[in-house]
Amino acid sequence: MAKFDFEKLKNIQNNEKIKTVKTGVVSLWEKSGLVKVAPYFRKVLSGIKIGLNTLFILAVLGGALVAGTGLGYLGSLFEDVDAIDQTTLVSRASEVTGISKLTYADGSLISEVKSDLLRTEVSSEGISSYIKQAVTSIEDENFETHEGVVPKAIFRAALGSLGLGSSSGGSTLTQQLIKQQVVGNELTYSRKASEIVYAMELERLLSKDEILTLYLNVSSFGRNNHGQNIAGVEEAAQGIFGVSAAELSIPQAAFIAGLPQSPIVYSPYASDGTLKTAEAMVYGIERSKDVLYSMYRTGALSKEEYEIYKAYDISQDFLPGEPIVSDTGDYLYYAAVEEAEAIIYDLLIKRDQVSEEDLQKAETVQTYKEMANQELSLGGYTVKTTINPVVYQAMQEAAVAHSGVLQDGTSTVEVGNVLLDNKTGAIISFVGGYNYASNQVNHALNTYRSPGSNIKPILPYAIAIDQGVMGSASMVSNYPATYASGQKIMHGVSSGTHMETLQTALNQSQNIPAYWTYSLLRNTGVDVQSYMEKMNISIAEYGIESLPLGSGVEVTVAQMANAYQTLANDGVYQKHYMVESITDENGEAIHQHQAEPVQVFSKATATIMQNLLRGPITSGATTYFLNNLRGVNGTLAGADWIGKTGSTDYYKDVWLSLATPSVTLSGWAGHDDNTAMPDDTGYNRNAQYMARLVAAIYAADPTIFGNIGERFELDSSVISSQVLTSTGQRPGQVTINGRTINVNGATTTSYWAVNGAPVTGYRFGIGGTDTDYAKAWGSIVGDSSSDEEEEESDSEKEKEETSETSSESESSESSSSSSESAEEADEASEE
Repeated sequence: MAKFDFEKLKNIQNNEKIKTVKTGVVSLWEKSGLVKVAPYFRKVLSGIKIGLNTLFILAVLGGALVAGTGLGYLGSLFEDVDAIDQTTLVSRASEVTGISKLTYADGSLISEVKSDLLRTEVSSEGISSYIKQAVTSIEDENFETHEGVVPKAIFRAALGSLGLGSSSGGSTLTQQLIKQQVVGNELTYSRKASEIVYAMELERLLSKDEILTLYLNVSSFGRNNHGQNIAGVEEAAQGIFGVSAAELSIPQAAFIAGLPQSPIVYSPYASDGTLKTAEAMVYGIERSKDVLYSMYRTGALSKEEYEIYKAYDISQDFLPGEPIVSDTGDYLYYAAVEEAEAIIYDLLIKRDQVSEEDLQKAETVQTYKEMANQELSLGGYTVKTTINPVVYQAMQEAAVAHSGVLQDGTSTVEVGNVLLDNKTGAIISFVGGYNYASNQVNHALNTYRSPGSNIKPILPYAIAIDQGVMGSASMVSNYPATYASGQKIMHGVSSGTHMETLQTALNQSQNIPAYWTYSLLRNTGVDVQSYMEKMNISIAEYGIESLPLGSGVEVTVAQMANAYQTLANDGVYQKHYMVESITDENGEAIHQHQAEPVQVFSKATATIMQNLLRGPITSGATTYFLNNLRGVNGTLAGADWIGKTGSTDYYKDVWLSLATPSVTLSGWAGHDDNTAMPDDTGYNRNAQYMARLVAAIYAADPTIFGNIGERFELDSSVISSQVLTSTGQRPGQVTINGRTINVNGATTTSYWAVNGAPVTGYRFGIGGTDTDYAKAWGSIVGDSSSDEEEEESDSEKEKEETSETSSESESSESSSSSSESAEEADEASEE
């Protein structure tokens, strides 16, 4: 590519300077490759040369060097413009929109993206001369004389390529038509070069009236009085004023002519078809007055006519709103569309450089949401999802086929399930409910419910291990305890009995140990909130004592799946997502998912939790899942399953989150109206349902669960400590009642993420009172008579106080029979 001779340019002076620069610039254009783009591009050179005077002035002012570089760069862009045959160019310029579609991960079609766009094509004779005059006066006053482009705009683009101005603005109607229909809205200089070349070619192929008619037939004009998107002047005239395009008055024509600049903002109708407020209508009405002024300035209106029409209240001509309500689709369709629209929304915000201040305005946000909806509906995009088609179909069928095990004879017990890839966070499949037609609530992605004890592995236990305050064999107090209010913390009918290991507390989902562990975190100033926010779990109040029992926490199934995915993925959170990519009609990606991993827990913490979470599944203490799975697929039952149950007060919600080294599957069941379910719903019924769902996934695609023999492994950073089984700490000396005792006995391995186990101290466990430790040491050193008497006394009190069971309680399960199973019953609401 030819370059400016910078030294020569510095030395030229006065008129001779201008003459030399002019010759050099013309030579630059000839050498830059512009004339090689296509035979028809030569035609513009004469027009460009005529406009060189503007550039010469810049040269005199010292800008010629930069401008020349810009021109050279622009020349290379023109040289790279792809050739397009005449038939294709005209055809694409005439198309109203593309059809966007959603696909599965394998590229097969889910559905076309539905659009409510209305368009009625009309001939030139069917369009009022007023609207033609209005559009050309406001959008392109030189429309009748130029040949597709205005030369000075090309130089503006050249300067813009070096940051000395904008590459956009001043586009002719022909360029706008090409931008809408052929090259798209991407703000790049290569796209601008293509726009210019194709606009010139279209001018050579079609008459001015044909181009103007095309523009008026394909342009977006916002919404009609039913809230439907409209394209083309005929639909605009009919949908806003109730007349044909041929019958538009001058004020009506001016209003419609102003709409294409910002159809959503200027439209008089909201998305539901109702008329906007007078305040919101001001934008469109003021725009119409700008159009009237342009018509006056260009001679289409006299001064007197302009004044009359400017004073006319155009809002009195608007049709009254008549909303139309219609809906089709399913859980997958709307979930994919919602995520795709959110992505396009972000792209539009970034493209338009919308400020944070503006984004605080509800109107701005709503406008861009509607723009994103329209862009997706009409843009001809392909949205590729992460959804496995055979697994998705299998899960829908299994949910319906096995829903009977969950039903309790009252209203429908709904379900929500999410299957995530551990490494990426990709949603492989989900179940939003049994039937979208009868219940549009997506229970997998959009419904927020209390997780009950399903939250315990995350909050408090993983955080406590990550902070180095407990190890896998640490002891936690399960002696009777009360909240600050004096209310007893219950576990079903049990008010607590003794010290127990963390593993037992997890297996049986005990409440008091979780309460004490969270109290320790709060009292030592641990930033629990930062952990939760890294996993995008929002909790309004962290001061709730029963928070680790699920009180004050509301999450979606997808969020719980993500939390367990984080543990299964060695502490790395990968936000769940469903849209892998969005490509335009030319196959160019406007969005490609980029992983943004967040290390929430250390590898040591996560792998210790993996080791601990085998217990709740294999012990059968809180769920019959594994036994049920053995009954339907013995091979799959051999996978390394980890996970945890959860339920809320009166079994209004039941949860089971599961993971293997490859995937995480979380499931919730409950009534939409929050009514109670039978007490065996979680332990037995949901376990049956989840086992059958897992079996259906495996039958559809056995590769989903990876290598069945793969196992979770402790990370090399894990610290192994040999600790006393009785204290969870290393052997040492303890002073009890004035007596110093060497504490020894059976040992076990305790895994720590930080520091390792401390030496046994008097208060060796998490939580508990001095009285509790007196009883505990009595058991450890062999003087257990007082402890036994106390337990017997507690047992009698429990029988008397059964009716006082705390609303934040989780009953200890029995493995003898499903009728004796004691499901988790954690309070789901704040006291």
